[in-house]
Amino acid sequence: MAFTKLTAEDLRKHKGVSFTGISTIFFCYDDKQRLFLAKRSKNARDEHGRWEPGAGGLKHGQSLIQNVRRELKEEYDVTPLRIDFIGYWEAFRTLPDGTPSHWLLMSFAVKVNPSQLRINEPDKVDDSGWFTLDTLPSPMHSQFAPFLELHSETFKNIMASA
Repeated sequence: MAFTKLTAEDLRKHKGVSFTGISTIFFCYDDKQRLFLAKRSKNARDEHGRWEPGAGGLKHGQSLIQNVRRELKEEYDVTPLRIDFIGYWEAFRTLPDGTPSHWLLMSFAVKVNPSQLRINEPDKVDDSGWFTLDTLPSPMHSQFAPFLELHSETFKNIMASA
């Protein structure tokens, strides 16, 4: 039986809806234990006006680390100094049109040089900045609280040891 490969656009539409999507989430931090966050614009897929770390859907044939490196370059034009796996969690959400979605979120702490970080997709970002876990902006992406609940101590330990 021969299969026809889906187009990138068709695949993107179905990730998390027709099948469980896998995303690599990258929490960029610096040597001062500050976290880089971007505020999603109306041109982003969803969660408009909410602050988030970087992320991207796992591409078929790429390892998780390769995906993180690719997404870092695409979104922030930055080369990581260090990448550590934090952990994973599942996101069960309802999209704005009422469609349920399911994602497996693989999270990574990524140490970067702040002077090298650039926003490569300015149409998808309304604002950005460096924050501490004690001074986060609002409103945050809906999946940030579940991340913190599960992995804040691990993330803090990684930042402190880097």
